[in-house]
Amino acid sequence: MKKLTEFEISNKLEKLVDWEYYDNALHTDFEFDNFKDCMSAMNRIAFECEALNHHPEWTNVYNTLDITLTTHDADGVTELDFKLATAINKIVEVEEED
Repeated sequence: MKKLTEFEISNKLEKLVDWEYYDNALHTDFEFDNFKDCMSAMNRIAFECEALNHHPEWTNVYNTLDITLTTHDADGVTELDFKLATAINKIVEVEEED
């Protein structure tokens, strides 16, 4: 998998709500109503991760989930990271702000 350039990443981020690029990775965080809802989302995301064979670096504290995506084999962000980020947004039902 080919590492994307900063220009490519910047262009793709325009279409990806609530994600940022820094420290050679994509980052986002989600806040849920409670711990149970956060864990439920993590479990749903885990199935997508397995399907793509691509796994995030993530942490959760009570109702907050922090996610970092990078492709270690490519030493940076690839199309696979954007594919997983898009799937995560669909799972969590991130809505675009008007």
